[in-house]
Amino acid sequence: MKKFITSAMVIAIAGCFGCLTETASAQNTAPANAKSVEHKVGLIDMAHVFKNYTKFTALREELKAEIQQSDAKAKAMAEQIQAVQKEMQDFKQGSPEYLAREKQLAQAASDFEAFRKVAQRDFLRKESRIYHTIYMEVTDTVKKYAKIYNYTLIMRFNRENLDTDDPKKLIQGMNRQVVYHRADDDITLSVLDYLNRSYKPSSAGAAPTRSTTRPTPGTKTR
Repeated sequence: MKKFITSAMVIAIAGCFGCLTETASAQNTAPANAKSVEHKVGLIDMAHVFKNYTKFTALREELKAEIQQSDAKAKAMAEQIQAVQKEMQDFKQGSPEYLAREKQLAQAASDFEAFRKVAQRDFLRKESRIYHTIYMEVTDTVKKYAKIYNYTLIMRFNRENLDTDDPKKLIQGMNRQVVYHRADDDITLSVLDYLNRSYKPSSAGAAPTRSTTRPTPGTKTR
């Protein structure tokens, strides 16, 4: 009985190995007409694109102007608070005039704090939208570029040279993920050139338009 069981197990195991062998053989004998994908890797310096993209600069300048206007209003509110505080010095504590100014001061301080908090949240939200808008435009252009020129992978990297005496920057540069690349692998300037050529600043309230031209490789401008 034991011999029968042992023989059956051997036959079953042998059958399994036979199945595995057939599967491996089938995997190794791929169809002759199967097309293998040739990997082509590209690199882009996102920080460089953001810094030199005209639209990003324009949107940041618009936000900066709004912040300056808000700061001017906040300054005027602060000056009003100081004026009320100065007026309070002319009245005796507890007098009707003093109490009226005290109430006015409390309201002015409350309004100032509320204005400051709302403005801060609003500007942070607008700044986040700017970064998100530009990031989506850049990645969209990268996808378009990759499809046109058959890139299978685009990675972020830092294209700045390591010619520096700053120890901190040198260490940061030595920790870069990309140790070596060909000049043709860097698509940063091509993408940046396309974005700047496509961006049409709005005029007279018109919405900005984007060109439908395709990105060109090998842009050499800096």
